Amino acid sequence: MEKPKFISDKQFTLLLALAVGFFAAVAAFVLHWLINEIQLLLTAGFDYTSFNWLYLVYPVIGIYLTSLFVRYIVKDDISHGITRILYAISSKRSRLKGHNTWSSVIASAITIGFGGSVGAEAPIVLTGSAIGSNLGQAFHLDNKKLLLLVGCGAAAAIAGIFKAPIAGLVFTLEVLMIDLTMASLLPILIASVTATCFTYLFIGGQSLFHFTLDGEWVIERVPATILLGIICGLISLYFIRTMNACESVFGKLKNNPYAKLALGGIVLSTLIFIFPALYGEGYDSINILLNGKTEADWETILNNSLFYGHSHLLIAYLALVLLTKVFATSATNGGGGCGGTFAPSLFIGAFGGFLFSRLWNINQIGVYVPEKNFTLLGMAGVMAGVMHAPLTGIFLIAEITGGYGLFIPLMIVSVCSYLTIIIFEPHSIYGMRLAREGRLITHHTDRAILTLMSLDSVIDKEYTAVPQDMWLGKLIHAISRSNLNILPVVDDGGHLLGEININNIRHLMFRTELYTHFQVAQLMTPPADTLGVNDPMEDVMQKFEKTDATMLPVLDTDGRLIGYITRTRMYAQYRKMVADMSEE
Repeated sequence: MEKPKFISDKQFTLLLALAVGFFAAVAAFVLHWLINEIQLLLTAGFDYTSFNWLYLVYPVIGIYLTSLFVRYIVKDDISHGITRILYAISSKRSRLKGHNTWSSVIASAITIGFGGSVGAEAPIVLTGSAIGSNLGQAFHLDNKKLLLLVGCGAAAAIAGIFKAPIAGLVFTLEVLMIDLTMASLLPILIASVTATCFTYLFIGGQSLFHFTLDGEWVIERVPATILLGIICGLISLYFIRTMNACESVFGKLKNNPYAKLALGGIVLSTLIFIFPALYGEGYDSINILLNGKTEADWETILNNSLFYGHSHLLIAYLALVLLTKVFATSATNGGGGCGGTFAPSLFIGAFGGFLFSRLWNINQIGVYVPEKNFTLLGMAGVMAGVMHAPLTGIFLIAEITGGYGLFIPLMIVSVCSYLTIIIFEPHSIYGMRLAREGRLITHHTDRAILTLMSLDSVIDKEYTAVPQDMWLGKLIHAISRSNLNILPVVDDGGHLLGEININNIRHLMFRTELYTHFQVAQLMTPPADTLGVNDPMEDVMQKFEKTDATMLPVLDTDGRLIGYITRTRMYAQYRKMVADMSEE
């Protein structure tokens, strides 16, 4: 398809942003409708005064059905939705596959509807970004506009799920690292507002969380607020480290899907049977903590569990749920389910905030702190820590709950949590996998450009290789055919043995009497350094600076020569990308 000629590029981008906002809102509505319908169908007849054996069955069925759907219908990895967006931005020029516009919706609906202890937000963000990417690809837009539409899709997804347009914008800037310029601000805002408006049309004014401010915030609560922020940062650290450890365990079983299902199913179903609050996204439990006014209200969180009727165990129950949520989330995804960590971070934040305030008040440490308000602050704090996104935590919680009266403590908690977590983890739970590979886009312009640069695009694969037993006379003929000043010396398998630098043998080249006296093995020298085919461009730049070489060989993982990168060609592409990124 082609863009209509009577519409300017800028106007067309705004129209596409509006379309992305609409489709993202539809996807969010469909996903939550499917989840609610499945959960209602499965759990409507449960007796809340007793435990239910079906909690041992439903989660296993859910992740098994999801794994079959992914394996035989999607036939692609759709886990870690937001990480996949970051990977597409950094290495695939913002191109997401067509099935990502629907596959995550179906897979996560099955997983969460049957009790998987994960969130629907990451799948919807992937869906929204894929909608933006595929719309842009359909109209043959360039990489820069594709990146913008991916950002529009992510922002619209967050805005549509939570009816929080500002949080959608901030999420795109903080988590996806899309730079805020005048060219990107308006399309992202249009997508966010469009998604929010259509969500209101679809479901009315109701929101995911209901909250009423419990008293005005007072300055005397600042010490408790700061301490809560630090604790939220430590909870975030526990969440990230434990999640990674669990993923490593399931990663060892990647070639045995039934072993993964067995392990994930046993862990998940057992935890949900003991702690039914872990079933699904857990938003009902969060609302109990946010809206409870009496002990009887808060004790309803013990319904359907072995703890029902034991109100004196409420604090122990909440603490155990907080600690086990990360294992339930890891077991869901590791066993074959599909979902994100967005909702789990809100969940453990709410439980952490409530526990902190309850223990603070029981021990009468200082001025009284309302449990409802600190539940809300905990949600913002853990989200800011896990996602390394303090602004997203502030605006999302303020928007979805109308808790603008707590804006100052929201800022205190989010900033303190972020400052605590970055001491231990420099990257978010979404970016740490790519950061290890050197593929994470950041707001640091130089590093962002190096990440976006493709090593393959600057490799010169037209070279003249020579064997080590070649005589000087024949080497002179090879030099005459070469376009480079360096000739690689390789063995029969293509492995690099050394190099012939023309400048080093210039004094021999015109002495014909020596043509049969010297072989290549006597004249070759080792390269100043070598580059690996998977080396990040930042490392490539550092090797050029360290060696002051004009060109360096690139080897594959087996040591075979692929080609050469010249300093001139690399810097030419770097300057071009700087110029492209600077344009608005």
